[in-house]
Amino acid sequence: MSTVPTISLNNGTHIPQLGFGVYQIEPDETAGAVRTALEIGYRHIDTAEMYQNERGVGQGVRDSGIDRSEVYITSKLNNGFHRPDDARRAFDGTLEALGFDYVDLFLIHWPLPTLYDGDYVSTWQTLEEFKKDGRARSIGVSNFQIDHLERLARETDTTPVVNQIEVHPYFTNDAVRAYGNEHHIATEAWSPIAQGKVLDDPVVTRIAEATGRTPAQVVLRWHIQRGDIVFPKSVTPERIEQNFALFDFELGEADVDALSALDNGEDGRLGPNPSEFDYVPD
Repeated sequence: MSTVPTISLNNGTHIPQLGFGVYQIEPDETAGAVRTALEIGYRHIDTAEMYQNERGVGQGVRDSGIDRSEVYITSKLNNGFHRPDDARRAFDGTLEALGFDYVDLFLIHWPLPTLYDGDYVSTWQTLEEFKKDGRARSIGVSNFQIDHLERLARETDTTPVVNQIEVHPYFTNDAVRAYGNEHHIATEAWSPIAQGKVLDDPVVTRIAEATGRTPAQVVLRWHIQRGDIVFPKSVTPERIEQNFALFDFELGEADVDALSALDNGEDGRLGPNPSEFDYVPD
């Protein structure tokens, strides 16, 4: 079994660099997918309140027979619950759904700067409460731009341990990544294979053929060598296993540079711009 390296976070904790994402996995399929991932060797599961499958994540961990302390679990605050009292109730709901008394990492899912009077600071201060009482071992953010991170630095006491942002070869998001590196905020990459769009790129397929790996493995390995945390998602056991097999090969520097050169800047972004995104689930 491959050994997954860990990333040191700014609060002295460690996170597995490769995880298993459950975004868009149906709630009734989540427990089985998580159990399969854990059997293959994953020890890092990334979920969110908005995914509506936290309960399946908890069940999958229990079904695996693996001790809770050996599995790193992340969840994220629903966009509809940024007000402090709402955030407290939502976090209680996350723990209840998972069936555990703590999460390893809890994130603000989106900054939503055009909502809540632009106040994501009090939301962050509420997450600081969860960290202080031990129910969230670490706290971080997702989809925060540089100006959002700078505001937290000015107005609060805790630096996020991670920023989970869209990153893939078509959108390398290097300015936000560089800010994170400078301020000891680890980058987690969502949409790591650009929703599959990058897998047919001639540069990717050329490198895959030369290394004897799948295009997805090549792109995921690119993320790993850039130092980011990544959590591919699949419900297919074969693909879950393939996505885990990233640590017995290495891309050459020229291949890493060629993949990075596919960046299209803002034109490569597939998800919404975090400075404008204002979605709140019904």
